Amino acid sequence: MKKNLTILSLLALSLTSAFAQTEEKADTAWKHEYRATPEKTHALIHTKLEASFDIPNSQLKGNVWLTLKPHFYPSNTLVLDAKGMEIGYVGIQKGANRTKLDFTYDGLLLNIKLDKVYKNNEPYTVYIQYLAKPSEFKSKGSNAITDARGMYFINPKGVEKNKPTQIWTQGETEATSVWVPIIDKTNQKTTQEFYLTVPAKWVTLSNGKLMSQKPNTNGTRTDYWKMDQPHSPYLFFVGAGDFAVVKDSWRGKEVNYYVDKEYASVAKKIFGLTPEMMTFFSKITGVDYPWVKYSQITGHDYVSGAMENTTATLHSDAAHQDARELVDGNNWEGTIAHELFHQWFGDYVTTESWSNLTLNESFANYSEYLWDEYKYGKDRADATHYSAMQGYLGSGSEKKDLVRFYYSDKEDMFDAVSYNKGGRILHMLRNYIGDSAFFKSLNLYLTTNKYKTAEAHQLRLAFEEVTGKDLNWFFNQWYFGAGHPTLDITYSYDDASKKAMVVVKQTQKDKLFQLPVAIDIYNGSNKIRHQVWVKNAVDTFSFDAAVKPDLINFDGDKILLGVKKENKTLEEYIHQYKYAGLYLDRREAIDFVAKKQDDAKAVAFMKEALNDKYSGLRSFALTKLDLKKAAVIEATVESIAKKDPSRITRSRAVEILGNLKKPAYKALFTSLLNDSSYTLSAAALTALEKIDATAALAEAKRLSKQPMKGNLVEAIATALIKSGDESSFDEIIESYSKMGVTQAKFNLTSSLANFLGIIKNTEKVKRGVDEIVQFRNAIPEQFGVTPVIDSFLKTVIGKKETAKKSGEDVTALQEQIDYIKSKLKS
Repeated sequence: MKKNLTILSLLALSLTSAFAQTEEKADTAWKHEYRATPEKTHALIHTKLEASFDIPNSQLKGNVWLTLKPHFYPSNTLVLDAKGMEIGYVGIQKGANRTKLDFTYDGLLLNIKLDKVYKNNEPYTVYIQYLAKPSEFKSKGSNAITDARGMYFINPKGVEKNKPTQIWTQGETEATSVWVPIIDKTNQKTTQEFYLTVPAKWVTLSNGKLMSQKPNTNGTRTDYWKMDQPHSPYLFFVGAGDFAVVKDSWRGKEVNYYVDKEYASVAKKIFGLTPEMMTFFSKITGVDYPWVKYSQITGHDYVSGAMENTTATLHSDAAHQDARELVDGNNWEGTIAHELFHQWFGDYVTTESWSNLTLNESFANYSEYLWDEYKYGKDRADATHYSAMQGYLGSGSEKKDLVRFYYSDKEDMFDAVSYNKGGRILHMLRNYIGDSAFFKSLNLYLTTNKYKTAEAHQLRLAFEEVTGKDLNWFFNQWYFGAGHPTLDITYSYDDASKKAMVVVKQTQKDKLFQLPVAIDIYNGSNKIRHQVWVKNAVDTFSFDAAVKPDLINFDGDKILLGVKKENKTLEEYIHQYKYAGLYLDRREAIDFVAKKQDDAKAVAFMKEALNDKYSGLRSFALTKLDLKKAAVIEATVESIAKKDPSRITRSRAVEILGNLKKPAYKALFTSLLNDSSYTLSAAALTALEKIDATAALAEAKRLSKQPMKGNLVEAIATALIKSGDESSFDEIIESYSKMGVTQAKFNLTSSLANFLGIIKNTEKVKRGVDEIVQFRNAIPEQFGVTPVIDSFLKTVIGKKETAKKSGEDVTALQEQIDYIKSKLKS
């Protein structure tokens, strides 16, 4: 599963403290109870389901046949997970004969008395007729999975304008049992057959291969999907709706993309690298994509980012990007790689318990690095690595083990430790043992445990068998321990002894880390590498050096997960940028030197950094540039704004020029308004507003009449709001309404609230408030956004109260105040 980053990014705002409090409570709560791997009393063998749907009422009418056998000990009782259902009939199926069985049901567990005691070599089949009512089932979600109803009926009555009617399922963690009685545990594996009856005009998607389609006389059609390879119940998938299906292939296997029909023309631009990813991942794992087909589908109102259902990945509709958005690059590509790699790590070999979630999510997280490295080069991959590491370091998760046997709820496992930290740990392990051993170890792990479940020890054993190394120290430290090193590193040179020295202090609390580290010593472009181990509270390393080195570079491969404090000088960082050369070497140098822009050397360096070979670092340098101190670089910034190969980088340059508020740039900004990149067009509009608000307003009104998405929506709405022109309300609210659950929409909400504060028309105020409330309610309570948005609404009340005192239409104003108060959450 890929977390819903659009929602999670909100936490980077003023909500950090609230989130930290939540994390602190979780840190305490998860210690209370040991979470054992679920006991296997029965083993699932095969699942056969007949499902039809009462769409307006959001219900599934099901008949399911479960073939099982006792795992080891003889048994005459079977307990199934079945959440919020009506159970109509339970029986034992023997050939064509069916015998009723006694059962008890408490709304969560279905306890069945079998017709006899079965031994572990005696498979049997239980039949259940039931009604699933997922929309009525209340459950707790998580930061990654914001709801756990299992099956979702989207716009089931067709009353929501511009939203299709769809059905899709989300099984992780244990929500498949909301729509089918099952043993809903990761350590079960079953084959399956699904018969899905849907409106005839719809298409369906499920696990495995579509075997047949049978038209029915009542305007429906029954699709038969068959999955011959075993997988875990949380990976079951059903998707149905009026999708466009864009066909692709990989080595003779079906590869399909299910999208809203308006995105059919760009589906291959969004998902079209999938076959190349399949080839790449097959090559590095040594295991060809193991399933019969691979399809990807987009679901509206999805509760997370994406989910790796076996052979049938579900994506949020945030994957939908039009041609202009894709000009700036496919922002969903990493997610596509992430979910595809799960088909090996998570589906082919599955974590045996949520405590071992790292075996699924850490690998999927690291796949984003691997794909970027292969497709776009090391700079892009290292930027992905750095971003993921910062996501962990900023999460306040230092007390959480990677393999975690104590937690409050299984949903708590879906966090920056299981994802970001785990991916970085794999990166360090790869660096320590080397590429060949790393990928051979992955192959051994996959082939040894194929179609099975595993725990972290099996991963360790695979690495140890391939390398011949004892890796208990590594796994005990990183997998079964918490935290990360915080290092204070000082460099010096003793001219008398001709020694270069590095002193490394571990300043973190609780434990010391063992860290194999490369230390590189530079004289000019010449580099000598020394491999050392950091093990103690203070380690001192000395190296022969005839002259003082131009640079001593600790962690030469820039793979270490941790926090570093170093005493390098301006000159040393400039040398690091020029000669060490990795992405993080250059980023560290830019970050440090940018703080010294009073120095002519620093200004000269910043100009060089603006021409970095990697667009991401050119953009980073722009964000650090202070043109008040580095005015001589203004012409370089203008050149970037006009012709940099990256439109994202160009937009950063336009923002900087806009902040100068120079009328001389009006022609440049105006010329960029119609650029094919939404991002660049948005930056140009925002910059234009700073030098000619009237012209910007006119352009915003013109652009609002065109189809738009992305940053341009926010820029247009902001320009219209700043005008204070009530006649622009319809364009503003339409723009706001079209934005998804994104940080951009959150950013705009405060401005919209201020705008509502000056609007006099009561119906417009109510509509604006309704849009804000709808956005607020779309974000789960656990993110702490509700009180922040409510504070925006209270601002509107304050403005209305002030207007009342000035003698405006008191009756209308009071009606508006009362309406807003009715929408506030207590």
